Amino acid sequence: MRLTNQTGTGLERHEIEAVLAVAEELHFRRATERLGLAQGRVSQTVKALERRLGVVLFERTSRRVALTPAGRRLYEGLAPAYRQIQEVTAQAVTIGKGITGTLRVGFSSQWASDMVLKTAKLFRRAYPDCAVELEEVQLRDTFGPLRSGELDLQLTEFPVDEPDLVAGPVIFSEPRALLVPEQHPFARCGSVCMEDLARTPLIVISGDSPQYWRDSIYPRTTPQGRPITHAASAVYWAEVLSMVASGLGVSPVALRAARYHARPGIAFVPLSDAPPLEYGLIWRCDGDTARVRAFVQTLCRTTSDRPR
Repeated sequence: MRLTNQTGTGLERHEIEAVLAVAEELHFRRATERLGLAQGRVSQTVKALERRLGVVLFERTSRRVALTPAGRRLYEGLAPAYRQIQEVTAQAVTIGKGITGTLRVGFSSQWASDMVLKTAKLFRRAYPDCAVELEEVQLRDTFGPLRSGELDLQLTEFPVDEPDLVAGPVIFSEPRALLVPEQHPFARCGSVCMEDLARTPLIVISGDSPQYWRDSIYPRTTPQGRPITHAASAVYWAEVLSMVASGLGVSPVALRAARYHARPGIAFVPLSDAPPLEYGLIWRCDGDTARVRAFVQTLCRTTSDRPR
């Protein structure tokens, strides 16, 4: 990239980046590290530019670096122009890759929603020509909206083993718990185990989700083979909360649900020996678009940046 003024004096990209870095850092070593260049390279570039322009851009002493009036004027003119060029270039690349239009992303829980919302904000910043629409997916029909084309991508509970769907990366996992009435004997326990599920009726979500998927959340037997009674079923999560509070049974949940759905009449008790509940990304086999890949990459970066 080269910027040229009316007098024909041109600045090369490396010169522009050097001036901007030093002007913003007011320190040659930090500017060099910021640009990832060899030691002394930025200083050499600035000195050569000053000689060519015939003006001093920075005052240098052993203690500080400061902009001269000429340097400040150059910086104030270059900075917005350079950022605009970067933005336009990024937008052109985005359009060329097909990351435009609308991406529809589903989530199955409020904690998954939090992650999708954060990712959507970063995604819109990186790809301003692509809108993101979010939608909650009901557990009664986990894959229906994706298959119908209502959604392009979804963050949901695993496992997923469907011939027409891609099971992408596992994004995070959650310890499991048992949602119980507050007067239930389990509510007084520090934790319960999977074998305890044979001692109390289970409330489950009914619907069209595959049996293997429902069994992974609402098992029919304990690890030792004892039967687990499925006494009642619900269509929506809010019904599960009400049914448990009414004393009709207990229900397995992610332990994090306690942060979002605590209410009178219920308690959340950790399931000490249950495998973690995994959440991952899924999309249609015929829906592997540039938009989907870009959002998956953004979400994975968001997850990797989270504090451990």
